[in-house]
Amino acid sequence: MYTEVAYPNTKPAFYDFLEHQLEEYTGDETDRVAALANFCSVLKIAFPKANWAGFYLVSGDELVLGPFQGRPAVSRIAYGAGVCGAAWREDRAQVVEDVECFAGHIACDCSTHSEIVVPLRDGDGRIWGVLDMDSVLTGYFTDEDRAGLERCVKPLARFA
Repeated sequence: MYTEVAYPNTKPAFYDFLEHQLEEYTGDETDRVAALANFCSVLKIAFPKANWAGFYLVSGDELVLGPFQGRPAVSRIAYGAGVCGAAWREDRAQVVEDVECFAGHIACDCSTHSEIVVPLRDGDGRIWGVLDMDSVLTGYFTDEDRAGLERCVKPLARFA
């Protein structure tokens, strides 16, 4: 059962708390879909100005839509396409302050103004998916968010 919480105001404390909360909702889960679904649900609540939080999972040479919270989205993204595909191709997280300035951005929701994409890695460091979050605010996600979310997704390696 979800209990409403007050998130800390500072980024370090916020991510310490968020990591603990995500562990509570996903730590004992053995099913990948169930864990990813709860993970993105917690993120959607924790980031009040996020309008989308979810996963795309590697399948061959494309990313396929996984569990998410938000409006309907593109089901498949080619390697290198959009922000998600760029994170996969470049093998690194992407923090996009203004999606209008990102060449090749794939618009799923016209109210989105910023985006962050964090690769999911298996135990050998290979990317098996990405966490994608969008916001209605320009510049909503920061490098601190990138570092915090990279920490938060590490335990998901067991689902690769």
